[in-house]
Amino acid sequence: MINTQHRKALKLVAEFISPYKRTVAGALIALVFTAGVTLGLGQGLRILVDQGLATESPDNLARAIGLFFVLVLGLAFGSFARFYLVSWIGERVIADLRKKVFNHLIDLHPGFFEQNRALEIQSRFTADTTVLQSVIGSTVSIALRNAVMLVGGLVLLFITNAKLAGIILLGFPLVIAPILFFGRRVRRLSRLSQDRVADVGSYVGENLTQIKTVQAFNHQPYDRQHFAGVSENAFEVARSRIRQRAWLTTLVIGLVMGAVGIVIWIGGLDVIHGRISPGELAAFVFYSLLVGVSAGAISEVIGELQRAAGSAARLFELLQTQPAFVRDAPSQRLPDPVRGEIRIEELSFHYPGRPDSPALSSLSLDVRAGETLALVGPSGAGKSTLFDLLLHFYQPDAGRILIDGIDTADLSLADLRRCFALVPQTPALFHGSVADNIRYARPDASQADVEQAARVAHAHDFIEALPQGYDTGLGDAGLGLSGGQKQRLAIARALLADAPILLLDEATSALDAESEHLVQQAMPALTAGRTTLVIAHRLATVRDADRIAVLDQGRLQAVGRHEELMQQSELYRRLAQLQFRTETRGGGQ
Repeated sequence: MINTQHRKALKLVAEFISPYKRTVAGALIALVFTAGVTLGLGQGLRILVDQGLATESPDNLARAIGLFFVLVLGLAFGSFARFYLVSWIGERVIADLRKKVFNHLIDLHPGFFEQNRALEIQSRFTADTTVLQSVIGSTVSIALRNAVMLVGGLVLLFITNAKLAGIILLGFPLVIAPILFFGRRVRRLSRLSQDRVADVGSYVGENLTQIKTVQAFNHQPYDRQHFAGVSENAFEVARSRIRQRAWLTTLVIGLVMGAVGIVIWIGGLDVIHGRISPGELAAFVFYSLLVGVSAGAISEVIGELQRAAGSAARLFELLQTQPAFVRDAPSQRLPDPVRGEIRIEELSFHYPGRPDSPALSSLSLDVRAGETLALVGPSGAGKSTLFDLLLHFYQPDAGRILIDGIDTADLSLADLRRCFALVPQTPALFHGSVADNIRYARPDASQADVEQAARVAHAHDFIEALPQGYDTGLGDAGLGLSGGQKQRLAIARALLADAPILLLDEATSALDAESEHLVQQAMPALTAGRTTLVIAHRLATVRDADRIAVLDQGRLQAVGRHEELMQQSELYRRLAQLQFRTETRGGGQ
């Protein structure tokens, strides 16, 4: 039996197939036609034996052989049509399904990917869709064709010889029982097997993306040992699944073919005693073999169909995951142009996995349009959390955020995020060319716009020195570029976005002095005319800011300029003194 989740998942697959009704109809016609021709071969065999061989007439033999070849030719063309149409449906449906799953995933809030391993999701997205493609584009066709031949073969068995057909039918309960018994086990093990394969894929991806760290700590022996364990777990589950399927296939074929052997013995006695003709027995044996092979094929593909049900269920789980919040019908729109005034009122927030530890508590803060506000505080103070809430990656537990007097909860996410340009501390670079990475902020930007942004970001010179200039391909995460070069590309991207509000997780703290100097040179152009919130790690940034907000344990402790806070805030004074000592030791960086 198929459980409720599998039924829903298979219904989802049916919904993806339904737009291609004509192609499905054509495939079914070809399938029925080829099954009919295959069944017709039994009658061709009967004619060949009784009218061709038994009469010892060359003309009758030629006519019988001619009919046989007509049937074979029809079978060949029908098989071509069936294979092409069914394979087309499989590829088309999986392409549509992949697009739907991807489109759904990229709209889910970041918290979903923090609670679910992205590499495991990727494994579902690739491995499970591949299983479905194989099943829709091949296995379903095999199952249907053999089901038609099974039913048609049984009907023709009774038409050919009812007595012998009754003997065949007696063996059917023995065939159905193992299918039901082993089928349940195969279905359960198929889902477990796919989970273990996903573990293998995610572990490989995780290690390869962090290969420098793996090798720097000489961690390869432990990774090899752990991966061997993961692989063996996947193998053991797969072996159990294969063993159940093998028993299922063995029992079905053994029982059916045993019944066929008994029929041949009884039918042979009838031929000897003249009760049936040799052609009748030949046709009956052909249909018996056809029924036996069809039953065996169906028992084999049942495991694949159940495995596909598991794959569909896993994809269905992803599609059933609802976004944390949806803004389909926003009640407000931002003015044009946006000035960039931000008002934060009594903002409180807990991360989903930490309900007892508030990340922000009753935070209120006003940021004037065009102002540069530095956020300082110890680790865990809530600085990055504030950025996440401004971009609505999460919903606050209480309080609200207003931009130009409009509550951001009343805006569409696209309209809201159009206000912001983000420069993270670790730049997010993608596989593609340098120009593609800068243009990521505005895909329709011209090459001249891209180069202008790069010049302002002090990135043009090093880009031109690359092998193909702006067309140079970057490896994963910008592999091959220095930290300073990555940051200047991120700044060029933010410049190209030309958003009224800049969120800057200051990117100079991990850079050498020369790279920091080049990045700092690009900052005035980046912040000019924009409201800027910067998570400050350097005193140079603090001193350049219009105001400084001091955060600690999710609460606002003080707001003011550097000199004021040195007098008024003990926490800021302690942070500044630590920073002064660090920068003095570092040579005044």
